[in-house]
Amino acid sequence: MKRILTITLCCLGAAAMLCSCGGNAARKAAQDAEKAAADSIAAAEQTKRTMDKIATLPAEPVFDIITSMGVIKIKLYADTPKHRENFAKLALEKYYDGILFHRVINGFMIQAGDPLSKDPANKTRFGTGGPDYTVPAEFVPEHTHKKGALAAARRGDAVNPYKESSGSQFYLVQDADNCAQLDGQYTVFGETIEGLDVIDKIASVQTDGRDCPLQDVKIITIKLAE
Repeated sequence: MKRILTITLCCLGAAAMLCSCGGNAARKAAQDAEKAAADSIAAAEQTKRTMDKIATLPAEPVFDIITSMGVIKIKLYADTPKHRENFAKLALEKYYDGILFHRVINGFMIQAGDPLSKDPANKTRFGTGGPDYTVPAEFVPEHTHKKGALAAARRGDAVNPYKESSGSQFYLVQDADNCAQLDGQYTVFGETIEGLDVIDKIASVQTDGRDCPLQDVKIITIKLAE
């Protein structure tokens, strides 16, 4: 009898523990769901604030690309509105903070905008990252690959026949003659108005076999020019 009572008490104790564990799991799931909902609301509110700010920008807003090697001041074009809005949104949301110039070719261009470049462990994948969308091409014949031109990177024609732009990756032209072949193939959506010397300085850094700088060249932030 005593043995049966002991076993019964042990079973009741175990059941209580299981109920308790189940209750804890349910509470954690509820807390996680509540946090996810709060995060989603906060993100939506942030996006609305950003879009409201974009709506107040001038037709051709000016941004400072503040890099570890100096400041490049760029102007976005009004007649490439999808690229203008996308770049402005990412910059205002601090998407570019800490991103590297991951592809640098002296006598050609310098490229950045891949969020994977924030983590050196991703080095073999630099150039493949970005948001989960593309931007429709906006080719304007007057916007050529002159020195300092701001253009959107993209995937090749074989997998991207409409020449849609990367959601975040961009490049700045260092040599107009060598980039002239890109006219009408990649969307040019802005230009450098100050800091051509910084582009040259970045273009001259030593790189590895993948055209990645041996020493990090970082975008500290991109902000509206004062």
